[in-house]
Amino acid sequence: MSVPYVKIDKAENGLATIEFFHPKHNSLPSDILSKLAQTITEAGQDDAVKLIVLKSGGVRTFCSGASFTELISINDLDTGKKFFSGFANVINACRKCPKLIIGRVQGKAVGGGVGVASAVDYCLATKFASVKLSELNIGIGPFVVGPAVERKVGVSAMSQMTINADHFYSAEWAKEKGLYAEVHDDAEALEEGVQKLVDYLLSKNPEAQSMLKEIFWKGTENWDDLLAERAAMSGRLVLSEYTKEVLSGYA
Repeated sequence: MSVPYVKIDKAENGLATIEFFHPKHNSLPSDILSKLAQTITEAGQDDAVKLIVLKSGGVRTFCSGASFTELISINDLDTGKKFFSGFANVINACRKCPKLIIGRVQGKAVGGGVGVASAVDYCLATKFASVKLSELNIGIGPFVVGPAVERKVGVSAMSQMTINADHFYSAEWAKEKGLYAEVHDDAEALEEGVQKLVDYLLSKNPEAQSMLKEIFWKGTENWDDLLAERAAMSGRLVLSEYTKEVLSGYA
């Protein structure tokens, strides 16, 4: 696989599987973020869809976060805010989707990838799915994904990951903090775990699940504005002399 994509597969039983991929460790440039948010939104609006599984292609990395190639090219505030708004749109699409979203995390999640894993309603992972909020390493912070991560793991764990931004926290650590509901030994066991949960949920009342999701996300009604503000913060910092110098090393 070498061509980035977002695709959806809809089964007759009401399951929609959304998969994204990028050859650079499943990083997320603007076009992939936009398509991912749109695909989640459309699946949520489809009456034939009862449940969604969100996954990425490849084996080793679930999502490495922002596209460094695109970050390097940002030269003004509007462009920076627009780029980071892409992550905000994906998180908000998951939040507003009336269907439960099951996350399948087969490998490492970094930066925005942790945000995506935090935005689903129930997340299964392998023992290889360590997590890292690496933003401080390039002079910014996990401002946009922060609310979703904090909602899942709490302020203490989120701030721990944010401050020690060079450290990978194990999948078991992430499970203890509430990010992952299940941790499996390998991809095969993960797939079995996902399928078991899917079969269970598809046998239950979808109306009840939709109502439960609304309750789960109660208190986040201000996130459209909050995440837009956070995107502006990241957009401003990515233009800083410090961050520009760091990013130049990746050019």
